[in-house]
Amino acid sequence: MTTNVDVFIIGAGPAGLTAAYCLTKQMPSVLVIEKDPVYVGGISRTVRYKDFLFDIGGHRFFSKAKEVVDLWHEILPDDFIERPRLSRIFYGGKYYSYPLSAFEALNNLGVIKSTACMLSYAYAKAFPIKEARTFHEWVRNQFGERLFSIFFKTYTEKVWGMSCDEISADWAAQRIKGLDLGVAVKNALKRAIMPKRPAKAGNGAVIKTLIESFQYPRKGPGMMWEAAARKIQKQGGRLLKGRELKSLSYDKNRRIWEIEAVTADGTVERYTARHVISSAPVRELMQTISPRPISYLHARALRYRDFLTVALMVNKPNMFPDNWIYVHDPAVKVGRVQNFSSWSPEMVPAGMSCLGLEYFCFEGDQLWDAKDSDLIALAKREIGQIGLIDAADVVDASVVRQPKAYPVYDDAYRDNMEMIRLDLETTYPTLHLVGRNGMHKYNNQDHAMMTAMLTARNILAGERIYDIWDVNEDAEYHEAGSSGIKSALGSERLVPQRARVAANGR
Repeated sequence: MTTNVDVFIIGAGPAGLTAAYCLTKQMPSVLVIEKDPVYVGGISRTVRYKDFLFDIGGHRFFSKAKEVVDLWHEILPDDFIERPRLSRIFYGGKYYSYPLSAFEALNNLGVIKSTACMLSYAYAKAFPIKEARTFHEWVRNQFGERLFSIFFKTYTEKVWGMSCDEISADWAAQRIKGLDLGVAVKNALKRAIMPKRPAKAGNGAVIKTLIESFQYPRKGPGMMWEAAARKIQKQGGRLLKGRELKSLSYDKNRRIWEIEAVTADGTVERYTARHVISSAPVRELMQTISPRPISYLHARALRYRDFLTVALMVNKPNMFPDNWIYVHDPAVKVGRVQNFSSWSPEMVPAGMSCLGLEYFCFEGDQLWDAKDSDLIALAKREIGQIGLIDAADVVDASVVRQPKAYPVYDDAYRDNMEMIRLDLETTYPTLHLVGRNGMHKYNNQDHAMMTAMLTARNILAGERIYDIWDVNEDAEYHEAGSSGIKSALGSERLVPQRARVAANGR
């Protein structure tokens, strides 16, 4: 038996569910499949272990796009809480506030090292590397070699498992553009006088990297996506968990997709659809398409970084106020420590705390394949080593693995994705890639949602009036973009493609 739908969506993460929610308001013939048999939300899901809730990676709800913020509150109107943003860096046995405090950094580093950092910064500004291509070169130009080595190198190489000289400058431009050392020092001085004012860039825009508060669902980000799933189904859409995409075949004559999905027990289900929206990793998606796309080898070259969280339950409340701590110390493997009660008190039982130690790895490597008991022992040892808690205070623990958490920005990824995009858009006009892994772009949750919202508009309009690949391009939308789609239409970034063509006389 074959089920026919207008739109078939692969993946029930933020992008897939946003697309389904927007579409089912006007087009109820929408079906979403999700590989996970239990959770929706993808990397933005909330995992439950006994009475504890875990956020996989930490997801602040903050966006410059009014349409995204409005959609959050439309889906989850009564369950947001306002939370203070507090993060620190652990380096050299000391803690540094993030954003950096000029006075604290000076005191921690010492006069000699701080002076060397400022001279290095001045040298980099006077003699920048032209056309910086790597993460190392980009950060060196922005902050100087000394600050790069102290606050960027070790942590970044932990995250990616590769040298900063192998990582594309696109990664730095996308994630930390707008964060300038001079501006950071000025903001540190302003915060000492007016601590509640948000940090701003030179043009007056709020720097997203430096926001000082954010909204958060009281029971974690999964609360948002579970609500979205319920509303999609109430609007007539369907959501099937525990399904993995097996094959995609496009009939050019009928302009119809023929799709096969397989359930956990091996049952094959068949569907047809006019449109397919995919938030699945591009490398995995391309393996299912027949006939095989000519850009298949480019997809095979794409890489991903995985990570796992070791959650430690601690029999103490309110241990420290940070949402998370970045661990730059090369003596330990842990890269970041989440403090779930600081995200929301409702994520942990009263009188308890829960810390999530994040370890970045590759699926199948020694860390990924380690026994849970060995990972828990490692986490307990390292949390004591960096001095956050005594290992003896840990009363329980759980391990959560997250494959393909981060698309890798190596020196070839951009060329590979350009070939894939050209191939798919030319050959399969009704196949739409959205979200972080669907587009192989390190998007935040709000950017993934924006790509899905614009894709839904394209489908409802019957043509690609928006170029979703401009969302978050070179970080303009990410760090200093306009407040939403409508105001962005006046810029080159998110102007509809047809309007752009007309303006250019083509």
